[in-house]
Amino acid sequence: MKKRFLFWTGAGYIIYAALVFLYLFVWTDPGVPAAFQGSAADPSTFMTQREQLLSQEYSRYQNLLYLLSLPIDWIIYAVILVFGLSYSLKKASLGKLPLYVLFLSAITWLLTLPISYISRRLSLDYGVSIEPFSKWMRDNLVSFWIDTLMMVLVVFVLYWLIRRFPKRWWLYAWLMLVPFMAFLMYIQPVVIDPLYNDFNRLTNPELEESILQLADQAGVPAERVFEVNKSQETNALNAYVNGIGDNLRIVLWDTTLNKLSEEEVLFIMAHEIGHYVKNHLMKSLLGVLGGSLLGLYAVYRLLPVVLRKWGEAWKIEGPSDFASLPAVLLLLSLFTFIAQPVEMAVSRQAEEAADAYAIDLQPDTEAAIGAFQQLTVSGLSDVNPPTLIKYLRYGHPTMLERLSMLIDEKGS
Repeated sequence: MKKRFLFWTGAGYIIYAALVFLYLFVWTDPGVPAAFQGSAADPSTFMTQREQLLSQEYSRYQNLLYLLSLPIDWIIYAVILVFGLSYSLKKASLGKLPLYVLFLSAITWLLTLPISYISRRLSLDYGVSIEPFSKWMRDNLVSFWIDTLMMVLVVFVLYWLIRRFPKRWWLYAWLMLVPFMAFLMYIQPVVIDPLYNDFNRLTNPELEESILQLADQAGVPAERVFEVNKSQETNALNAYVNGIGDNLRIVLWDTTLNKLSEEEVLFIMAHEIGHYVKNHLMKSLLGVLGGSLLGLYAVYRLLPVVLRKWGEAWKIEGPSDFASLPAVLLLLSLFTFIAQPVEMAVSRQAEEAADAYAIDLQPDTEAAIGAFQQLTVSGLSDVNPPTLIKYLRYGHPTMLERLSMLIDEKGS
């Protein structure tokens, strides 16, 4: 079984990698459709030839890395199960669930760290990132410990529920997930985000006043605007509104302040305010919770089937044995992948609505076009990505779609 698994997994991955390479480098062409050539959506009108070349290369390599790494977690979990390593980890942890989760998390983190490093090197080589290795490694370690501690808590509760309520554990787990997710959304701006960056009040008081006026006009209860120093890490631009209740924060990266005019910044902030006004944060939370309910129910139905077929070979006693965790994670990961195109489509609709709201709130199409063009240049973004990449990776409309919308708005 093990040799057969290795052969078919290896052969399948090689075939998959070849198809990915052909799709990105042979079957798809960079550039924009003829109808948009010469327009504000055409990179040749706002990027140099070198910037266009770097953008195409960078996007292709990042997309290649993404698609090649997509099944890696599945393979890791499958290897751990097929080779009985989950049982070995359970023994090494002396039957203590927190230690087991720590060992499992450490293995997956270490095995996927090279992929993160390659992505970082690409960003450095193409001038998108300038983050020192020490800061990058520190952030990765912080993420590892935060994720591990949260997983210990979640897994402990999950397996207690499986043992206590074998027929309804999935429902009770979801009911407990609702307040947990809301709590995380509430504390993220003031507890989690500051672990990665320092947040200070916006250094430009006139711009802050203009942003707060926009927020007040839209009914956003904000009293200050936060600036985060990202210029020592990246050349990319970003701004966002996150948090709920009295922890709501309006945040700008200093790279955005340095590279955009005041009118362009105000359009970007109007877009972010649009997310709040249209309740996209809460709708996103509801979407995650709805998907979680379906995912937990799918695990409830499928996990016993999987363990009846292979549990003995994997030395897993049943669903209540926490050595089954890799199987749970594998099933949830597959379910997440299946749902990903739907999630991305919903996200793109929300972003499109926020763009439309921003134009109504801050009707300066020239500034809006300039902001999107600068976002493209700074991040070496692909204006018109391949279709598969759009559906799997793009939570925003493509820049071609966003810029063409503004062109139509300008002409109307």
